[in-house]
Amino acid sequence: MTHTLKLGLQASAILFGAVCTVACNEAGSPGVEYAPQMYESIPYEPLKQENVNIINPMGLNMRTPVVGTVPLGKLSYYDHIPKDSVRIAEHTLRNPFRYTKANLEEGKVLYTRICSHCHGEQGDGQGPVGQKFKGVPNYSTGAYKTMNDGHIYHVIQWGRNRMMPHGSIVNPEERWKIAMYVRVLQQGKGPDGLADLVQAKGDDSPEIVDQSESTDRANQAPVEEAQAGKGSATPGQGGAQGRNGKAN
Repeated sequence: MTHTLKLGLQASAILFGAVCTVACNEAGSPGVEYAPQMYESIPYEPLKQENVNIINPMGLNMRTPVVGTVPLGKLSYYDHIPKDSVRIAEHTLRNPFRYTKANLEEGKVLYTRICSHCHGEQGDGQGPVGQKFKGVPNYSTGAYKTMNDGHIYHVIQWGRNRMMPHGSIVNPEERWKIAMYVRVLQQGKGPDGLADLVQAKGDDSPEIVDQSESTDRANQAPVEEAQAGKGSATPGQGGAQGRNGKAN
């Protein structure tokens, strides 16, 4: 009788342990990991950190860049004008690209992809995000209507007020072309302003219009160089290599 009871308790313990093993795993998990090497990479992955890396400094998989260094191809991403110096940027930076139909069309695509969720397709600040978080400007009113290309370029790079900087995701060539399209939206006609501008000058015109300066021409004298002639190693689709601009 005692022997039978002991066997029964042992069987119950084994059954309980098996049930607990399965139950304690995540829902839907069989409790067994087959070929774990297929799930957990043996080589170190830079964007995945599970255990302490005993080889690299500080136990990280991704090494910290050396202080003062610039990634290859990123030198011209920044014009070295301070974040809070938008007035210097608008007086100094000059758009190296011409206002052609192709450049404006590309600027429209980039604007729609990157900017319209806040600033709206019409440039009136009524994008889905702009409707929820008030304060996104209307490009065709007040001082926003006279922002020149250098001003817009600098704000895209560094951000302003609640707008976060986009310099790490938009290369210099793309910033200039977005700035071109913003100048179209300043007319208050929305995307139709581009078609009107092209129609007014003709599709065969090599250069539609030069709007690289604001209406306040008296204050447009350059005050410093801004990475003049520096080429972008990662230009956008079409066009020549992007430059941060130069002082005239």
